[in-house]
Amino acid sequence: MIRRLIPVLVLAIVAGACSSTDEVVDTTTLAPTATTTAATTTTSSTSTTTTTTTTTTTTIPLPTSPLNGLPVEDAESLDRRVIGIKIDNHPNARPQSGLQEADAVYEIRVESGITRFLALFHHTDSGYVGPIRSGRPTDPELVVYLGATFMTAGAAGWVAAGIRAQGTNYLSNETLGTRRISARRAPHNLYGNTVEMREIADAPPYRFPDDPPPTIFDFADIELEGEAATDITFDWADRHEVRWEWDGERYLRYDQGAAHSWLDIDGDSDHVAFDTLVVIKGRYYLAGPPGGSGVLPSIDTIGTGDVLVFSQGKVVTGTWNRGSIDVPFELVAEDGSELQIPPGRPWISVFPESRDVTWE
Repeated sequence: MIRRLIPVLVLAIVAGACSSTDEVVDTTTLAPTATTTAATTTTSSTSTTTTTTTTTTTTIPLPTSPLNGLPVEDAESLDRRVIGIKIDNHPNARPQSGLQEADAVYEIRVESGITRFLALFHHTDSGYVGPIRSGRPTDPELVVYLGATFMTAGAAGWVAAGIRAQGTNYLSNETLGTRRISARRAPHNLYGNTVEMREIADAPPYRFPDDPPPTIFDFADIELEGEAATDITFDWADRHEVRWEWDGERYLRYDQGAAHSWLDIDGDSDHVAFDTLVVIKGRYYLAGPPGGSGVLPSIDTIGTGDVLVFSQGKVVTGTWNRGSIDVPFELVAEDGSELQIPPGRPWISVFPESRDVTWE
C-alpha cells in the first residue's frame, strides 16, 4: 500500500505583545561639604519594554475515507463515485493486480468452491487492475448502496438483467476502459484502468451519477477489546481454504497454503495484506433464472446474521442488520452497542453461514 505524506494547515496566531516597564526613581546625592562648592550626582530615569510573541499551532483534521476511515490528503478525491470491479480468483488468475490500491475489497463465493473479489476504488485509482471477470447475483447487493459504477467482463443474461433491474450503474463491455493482455490466456487476461472507467461513466450513453458513497462502517480510533486472533482460517469450501496471518501490523493472505501476492504493471510484487478483516455471514443459496437452469451460488445480505471483525491481532463478534440493498450493513456488538472498527483498509468476506471461520 502506498502511503502519502499528509500536510496539515497551520494557523499562526500572534498574541498581543505583553509589555512590562521597570522604572527607576530619580535620586539626588549631596556630597559632604569640603569646600564652598557642592557636588551633585543625578541618576536619570530609565524605561525598558519587553515584547513577547506567542504562536499557536492548530492542526485541522484531514477528511477520512468512507470506505476505510483513513485520512485522505486530497479532499476533492472524496467527492466522486466508487468504481467497483469484479476480479478473478481462479488459480490461473493469480497474482492479481490492483488489489493493493483498492480502498476496500469484498470476497464472495462463486461456483466450484472458489471465490471472486469485488475491489472498490473511491479516492484511489488503478491503471492496471484485473483479471476482470463476470458478475454474479450477489454483486448488486454490495454496490447499489454505494452508488458505485460496477464493471464486469459480462455476465449470464439473466444475471446482467438482474444487476440492471436492481439499479446498478453497470458497465459490461470489455472495450470500455479495458484490454486483454498477451501474457495470459483468456478468460484470465482482461485488465482495466479506473481513470478511463470514470471518464466512460461520465459520458453518453451512461452519464452515471458521480456521487460519493456513504460511510460503510462506524470507524473510530479505538483499541479493539477482544480475544487474540493472529491466525485465521476461512473454510470457503471443501477444496478451498484461505488463511490470514497477523504480522504485527497487517493481515497477510495465504490461499491453499501459498502466499497470495499481487503484481503491478511494472512487474513489482508483494504479499496481499489488509488492516482489517470483516466477515459478514449470510444464508447460502443457489440463484437461477425464472423457469430456467444454470443456477449460481449466492449469499443473502438482507436481514440479519453473525459478524466477525479481526483487527489489531484480535477478534470481536456481533450481529449485522440490514433492511435493504440501499443501505450499509449495521454492525452491533454483543452488548447491543454499535460495533466500531479501527480505521484501516478492510477485506470484507461475504461468507456462507454454514461454513467455519476459526482462529487462534
